[in-house]
Amino acid sequence: MRKLLLTGFEPFLEYTVNPTMKVVEALDGKTIGNYQVVGKIMPVDFNSSGEFLLKFMEKENPDAVISLGLAAGRYKITPERIALNVKDGDVDNEGNKPVDEPIRQEGEAAYMSTLPVRKMVDHLLTNGLPAEISNTAGAYLCNNVMYEGLHFAKHKKPTLKTGFIHIPASHELAIQHGRIPSWSHEDLVKGIQICIEVLDKA
Repeated sequence: MRKLLLTGFEPFLEYTVNPTMKVVEALDGKTIGNYQVVGKIMPVDFNSSGEFLLKFMEKENPDAVISLGLAAGRYKITPERIALNVKDGDVDNEGNKPVDEPIRQEGEAAYMSTLPVRKMVDHLLTNGLPAEISNTAGAYLCNNVMYEGLHFAKHKKPTLKTGFIHIPASHELAIQHGRIPSWSHEDLVKGIQICIEVLDKA
């Protein structure tokens, strides 16, 4: 049995509910294909989120890592293709607001996901769930975590499959915020399950 580290984020900014947290909690401890899922929740903090991810990776020694983030406003599940070596964007939960800062001074300008993102999208579409590849994870915490995971993999465990998937808002969150696209919690969980199943086929 292989091990998958699945991470989500705590609530942040005006989002008092983070559907990624609920998806991770729903899948923690499950067996999906050949993978045993270990779920962890990350802080929305530029200064510590990367350290949290690396500690989880070192402790769990997973065979694959999928990090999840909320993309409120998107209406599809969107596996990310690229992580940039930059921190920028809105203030985090600790009041940090970096501008054009590198994540790692010695790091590459960008890293490509090592997850089978095209197969994930194809499998989601085949199962009736809207999906497409995204070419930007932004420069906020989602990109930060994706970059740190890929940097770790390149230098410590090159065979590790790691990357990031953005998900839409849940109905619960959309009710709070009004006119944003949303999915049911059940479909969000199903979508990530489908993405995990693809790992066996990659």
